[in-house]
Amino acid sequence: MTNLVRQPTDLRDPLSYDHEGRGGIARHTLGTILSNRADTDPRVVVATADLAWSTFVAEFMERHPKRFIQAGISERNMLGLAAGLAETGYIPYVTTFSAFASMQCLDVIRNDHAYTNLPVRTVGTHCGISMGYFASSHHAIEDIGALKTIPNLTVCAPADLVAAEALIRDTHDLPGPVYFRLGRGADGPSIYRDPSEITFGKPAIVHEGKDLLVLTSGIVVHAARDAAKALAQEGVSVTVADLHTLRPFPVDEVAALAAKHRAILVPEDHLIESGIGASVQTALLEAGISVPVFKHGLTDFAIIGPPTHMYRYYALDHSGLKTVMKRAMDRLDQPASTRHRTLLWQEKDMQAVLMEQRDQDRQRLPK
Repeated sequence: MTNLVRQPTDLRDPLSYDHEGRGGIARHTLGTILSNRADTDPRVVVATADLAWSTFVAEFMERHPKRFIQAGISERNMLGLAAGLAETGYIPYVTTFSAFASMQCLDVIRNDHAYTNLPVRTVGTHCGISMGYFASSHHAIEDIGALKTIPNLTVCAPADLVAAEALIRDTHDLPGPVYFRLGRGADGPSIYRDPSEITFGKPAIVHEGKDLLVLTSGIVVHAARDAAKALAQEGVSVTVADLHTLRPFPVDEVAALAAKHRAILVPEDHLIESGIGASVQTALLEAGISVPVFKHGLTDFAIIGPPTHMYRYYALDHSGLKTVMKRAMDRLDQPASTRHRTLLWQEKDMQAVLMEQRDQDRQRLPK
């Protein structure tokens, strides 16, 4: 009889991301950071909604089992429970996918955490379109727009785990709630070497230039830095700043950076009408800085596919961002009245990527 049982390794897509974290690949995880903090602070508790491995907090479950809560697939209840824990003196870190933590639980964050100004730390992993195949129910492309409007709520978007450790450190004793928007909860593309490179509330410069200022956050920072490095070889000078603190928004710092550059590009794995780009435009208006701002990201619900394909499709990888950065600089030669009439990355570009990717995937199929 033929054995039809397939091993889990057969199902892993090398072009995607490992959501489960069971392979033993990650050496440094969100669980490591929170466990180390719990070693010295008895107030720290961690809860998850049936995603201990997927959000990479399983290490906390092993190291501090009496302070770990498995809430099951009940995100709203988990965030409500966290409010109760915070009210009694604990500092709870609750973890689930970003789409669930923000959109499904928005009223809980608003009413139970922010209105009462309790120190609940909600950690949303796999933000933006990084859940790929799982479609709009798992894509977090509206969370920044929704959360940045809630009073008392601090919003942070670390670019890597080193930044996450620094921001957890700097916000740990804040009196009110904090939302962390993470790409994953484990090792990924590295930006920083040490938490000392990150300070809450101050954008971090990861590449220095003089013409174009790129303001971004989270998983896009790595791709933007690589694109800026490549463009430097072509004589295009780009500064890339990591806007890891999204609320309170660093108005003064952004305005100071903007004043030194000819144009600004804001790429993000989020809807552009309500994301970081909108915050940048408001900040510059308030500061009286007149610099062209180009927004780049999603304009509709995302397609479905491997995350690597999707970032290429939306020009949020280093190759696509390199093209978008050059186009932003080219737009400066156009009259101000026409610069922003069309997006820097259009439908025809997406279709070209789609056809190219299909050809590459066909070549990988067994003959």
